Amino acid sequence: MSVTENKNVRVRFAPSPTGALHIGGGHTALFNWLWARHTGGKFILRIEDTDLVRSTKEYEQTIMSGMKWLGLDWDEGVDIGGDYGPYRQSERLDLYKKYAEQLLDEGKAYKDGEAIIFKTEPGQDISFDDIVYGRVEVNSDGLREKDSDKLKDIVIIKSDGMPTYNYAVVVDDHLMQISHVIRGEDHISNTPKQILLYRALNWEVPTFAHLPMILGRDKKKLSKRHGATSIYEYRDMGYMPDSVFNFLALLGWSAGDDKEIFTRSEAADLFELSKVARRPAVFDFDKLNYINQEHLKRLEPLTRLNMVAPFWGEAGLDVEAVKNSRGEKWLADALTLMAGRGRTAKEMAEFSDYFVSFEPVKQRWNADELDKDKLKKFYEFVFAAKDFKASELEELARKWVEENGVKMKDYAMPLRYALTGMKVSPGIFEVAEHLGREECEKRLKFFGLL
Repeated sequence: MSVTENKNVRVRFAPSPTGALHIGGGHTALFNWLWARHTGGKFILRIEDTDLVRSTKEYEQTIMSGMKWLGLDWDEGVDIGGDYGPYRQSERLDLYKKYAEQLLDEGKAYKDGEAIIFKTEPGQDISFDDIVYGRVEVNSDGLREKDSDKLKDIVIIKSDGMPTYNYAVVVDDHLMQISHVIRGEDHISNTPKQILLYRALNWEVPTFAHLPMILGRDKKKLSKRHGATSIYEYRDMGYMPDSVFNFLALLGWSAGDDKEIFTRSEAADLFELSKVARRPAVFDFDKLNYINQEHLKRLEPLTRLNMVAPFWGEAGLDVEAVKNSRGEKWLADALTLMAGRGRTAKEMAEFSDYFVSFEPVKQRWNADELDKDKLKKFYEFVFAAKDFKASELEELARKWVEENGVKMKDYAMPLRYALTGMKVSPGIFEVAEHLGREECEKRLKFFGLL
C-alpha cells in the first residue's frame, strides 16, 4: 500500500555524521527541501549515527552548518526538536528493540546469538512504483545468498545491539510519518528489503523517489579526482551558496523554458518530483562557473563587496585601510566596474586587487624594456585632462595618437600594465577615472612613465 496523494508531505534528510556534507548528500537534502517547500510540507533532519566508531558530534555540526550555508532550513531535527523525536538514531535504541521483539514474538524473526534476523519468505511480490524510475519489478525469490539457492534473511539487530540501516530506516520513517522517501539511486536495491519489513510490521509503505547518480565529466561516479566534493570546499573557493544551490538543483531536474538561473523560492515554486530525470547527471564545472558568475553579477554592490573582500584579505591586502580612506562605496563600485569578470568571488578578488593596492602591480610588471621617453609625452598630454573622466581621457588619447600617426594599443597597453599589472582589465580609462588622478600619476611615476 502506498501513501495517498493528499496526505501531508513529510520528507527527511538522514545523513551519517562520519564526514562533512558532500555534493551527493547536499543534492539529496536539496531535493527533499524543494519537495517540502513546493508542497507546503515538512522537512526533517534526522541523524543516523549508529556507526559508533566513525560518528562524531563535530561532523554532525559540520553537516548542519553546510546545510545552513546552502540555505536549507529544516522544520524538525536534532537541534530544534519536534513531535516525532528523538531525531538521533543512537537515542532511539529502545524503539528498534521494541519492534524487533514484536517480530520475534510473531515468528517473523529469529535470534542468532545476540543478533536478530528477519526471515525472508519465498514467492513474495515486492515490486514498487518509483516516482523517478517508474515500476521496479522485484520478487523475494531474487533475494538470495551469493552463489546459493538459499533466500537471504535480513539482519535487523546486530550482535552489538545496534540496528542495521535497512531496519532502522523503516522504523524511523514510519514513526516520523515520512510520506516520501527521496534518496540516491544507489538505495534502490535496499527498497525491496525495506518493503518486506514494512509489510511484516503492518505499516503503510511510503512513496519512493530515487535520484539520479551524479557523474564527473568523464561519466564516472563523482569522486575527489573530479575536484572538490565537500560543500565547504566550494565556499572556500569563492562560490556563492545561491549559485551552488542553483547548480545542484539542475543536476537531474529542469526548471523548464531553458531557465538556468533562479532563486531558492523560484526553484521551490517550479519543482516537481515527477520531472526529475532518471539518467545520470553530469557535474560540469563550466556550468557551475557560469551560474556563479551570473549570480555574482546580480548582487547588490555592497553585498558583492562583502563576498569578495575576505579573499583580498587572504591575499594580504589591507582592505580596511582602503575602506577608511576611500569608503566602502568606492570599493563596491570598483567591483561593479569589473562587469562580471571573475567566475567566483575569489577570482573577482584576484582580477581586481590593483584597486586595493599598488603592491601586486609592482610584483607583476616592470617597464624596463619600454621606450619611456615616447610614452611619457603621451601620458603627460592625456593626464593633463582638466576633467579627470574616462570620456575626456579617451578623447585626448585618440587625439594624440591621430596627430602623431601611431596606434592606440601601443600606448594604451603599457598604461593598462602600469595601472593594473594585467593584460586584461575593464576599459583602462574607466579604471583610471576610478583610481583617480593622484593614484594614476603615482603609479606612472613609479615606472618612470610620467
